[in-house]
Amino acid sequence: QVQLVESGGGLVQAGGSLTLTCAASGSPFNYGTMAWFRQAPGKAREFVSAIDDSDRTYYGAPVKGRFTISRDNAKNTIYLQMNGLKPEDTAVYYCARKNPGAPQYLYWGQGTQVTVSS
Repeated sequence: QVQLVESGGGLVQAGGSLTLTCAASGSPFNYGTMAWFRQAPGKAREFVSAIDDSDRTYYGAPVKGRFTISRDNAKNTIYLQMNGLKPEDTAVYYCARKNPGAPQYLYWGQGTQVTVSS
């Protein structure tokens, strides 16, 4: 069973930076796609970024150019470096994982709150 644990959320002023961490356990880490999603109050869950097992990266339009996803296979961890934060980035951020070829993300973390003040 895959377990994902996020950390690194917090309160930051607009224009600031945060780095989120997702530690994975229970399955070979460098197998499948790891991703970040977010959900703001009253809004649908939104794709933020993903990195696959060939280290190809993908970004949602609202964060492209400001956020960077990376992975450390030795530590079974992925990161989301968030720069130039805006109040509209305020949300609960979730780490997720899907197996190769799978149509959807099966494994989810509990989420970490990011709040950006104006």
